[in-house]
Amino acid sequence: MAIPSSFIDDLVARSDIVDVVSDYVKLTPKGGSYWGLCPFHGEKTPSFHVRADQQNYHCFGCGKGGGVISFVMEVENLPYLDALRLLAKRAGVEFPEQNMDQRSRRKRARLLELNKEAARFFHSQLHGPAGRQGLEYLQRRGLSRGIMTRFGLGFAPDNWDSLIRAMAQKGYEKGDLLEAGLAVSSQKGRIYDRFRGRVMFPIIDLRGDVIGFGGRVMGDGAPKYLNSPDSPVFNKSRNLFALNLAKNTKLGRIVLTEGYMDTISLYQAGFDCAVASLGTSLTAYHAKLLSRFTKEVVICYDADSAGIQAANRAIPLLEKTGLKVRVVRVHGAKDPDEFLKKFGPDAFAKLLDQSENYVNYNLRQLQEKYDLTDPIQRAEFARAGAEVISQLESPVEREVHAGQLAQTTGVGKDALLQEIQRFRKQRFYQAKRKQERRDLTPVNQIQPKSRQMRYDNPRSARAEEGILRLLMLDSSLAQQISDLTPADFTAPVLGKIYGVLRDRMDQGRSLQLGALEGELSGEEISLLTEIMGRPASLENGAAAMADYRSVMETERMKQQTTTDEAVLLAARDNYRKKKGI
Repeated sequence: MAIPSSFIDDLVARSDIVDVVSDYVKLTPKGGSYWGLCPFHGEKTPSFHVRADQQNYHCFGCGKGGGVISFVMEVENLPYLDALRLLAKRAGVEFPEQNMDQRSRRKRARLLELNKEAARFFHSQLHGPAGRQGLEYLQRRGLSRGIMTRFGLGFAPDNWDSLIRAMAQKGYEKGDLLEAGLAVSSQKGRIYDRFRGRVMFPIIDLRGDVIGFGGRVMGDGAPKYLNSPDSPVFNKSRNLFALNLAKNTKLGRIVLTEGYMDTISLYQAGFDCAVASLGTSLTAYHAKLLSRFTKEVVICYDADSAGIQAANRAIPLLEKTGLKVRVVRVHGAKDPDEFLKKFGPDAFAKLLDQSENYVNYNLRQLQEKYDLTDPIQRAEFARAGAEVISQLESPVEREVHAGQLAQTTGVGKDALLQEIQRFRKQRFYQAKRKQERRDLTPVNQIQPKSRQMRYDNPRSARAEEGILRLLMLDSSLAQQISDLTPADFTAPVLGKIYGVLRDRMDQGRSLQLGALEGELSGEEISLLTEIMGRPASLENGAAAMADYRSVMETERMKQQTTTDEAVLLAARDNYRKKKGI
């Protein structure tokens, strides 16, 4: 059974979108609404807009938008029902579990149970004859049996269907393994194990469930590391390896590494605060996730150029969430794992304590591009360094770093502070002009970012959008268009939205955006959010509704005339053809 509509409407009414979004985004009030840095894509200038009056959000950068339910679904990577459950817990109301559709929950539970059984199988294989090569590899890497057990490490036998056969004995079909990403299908339809001849690293989420796997090939095969594909229970861009353990650390920081082995080696050495991304670059969601469990992140990537580039990409993402960011330079080793083997845990602890803040790290990386014995290049470095420092919000921090830069370059501190202020003013005016251009963009030039589409009849579609906007603002205006049906809309997506609104009005239900999210897709919600965000006034709402209806009728008649002419011309041509004219 579906969740009662009255429960959803009440839950949305209890979940103020400003309060909910503020749990994830630092919002600043401006012009009667709120602005912040978008949690869904990286940005330096706030383009994420939250309106308390309409209870919606919209990002002018990436185009995402919606109400409180879609926000929770997106930011927490949750399906619709789980988002409702989270909001219910937050609001302190009981969720009607007995009335919900159990199908999706059963599927998710089955996949999680399958992953757990697969992890048990891989772990048992590691300590059997088939896993000898994998066990020897892990032992060469210095891992103890205890740490292997703690992380549930295993081995996938180098056979085509070892896991498939083992899981069949547990009652799982090939389709289950395909859906979980544990099996793949060839072009000829043959289904076989995804992981073969690999050391296996179970990926465990914050709830303690096995959601996926990483596999390290033995020998020179490719790819070196293979990860589970995204599935109903796994998204590599929204999970971090070992965060289920690091979230409980008492060390006051989380160390971010590049891979499984670095993370596990740190745990074995006594550092229970390490995590790694899952075969992908750090994302804005990863950064937001980390900020829930710590105030400081220490980046400890490999010492090669790729590691340096990855650190440079990660720093701004982490810094935007308010995290204190530091960077470790691994000297005398290619990565943390090798450093620990060479120098031991005490040396690594000292390395962590000596880690640089991200500004010093950026300045030192920048300095390597200049020859400071050359006065011209020294001045260029001073200007480039001033631009880096100008990004700091704290005047005290700008003052301190300006002093350090003055000592390095020989340029006066006062001169550097003036240059820093110039860069800050420059960025401020650039952001202001960008916002002014947005505000001045004519409505008829705006295309919906949430859909890669263009309306077949733009003039009618704009009127149709206007009708939807007015209905959302004042549902009593629906009396003027009681004869209008979804089929009258030239844009099918707008007709669908109108149909949903009309049904809810007929039932006396809320038209608040958050309450619509179970009936419209995320793409449709984003489009409706954009429509609601455009200028509108109810002072002459009735007249505006009449005008929009008139435009739709005019465009319909034009289309009908064109169609009739086309029919007549076709008939004439057919007649002439028959007569040989």
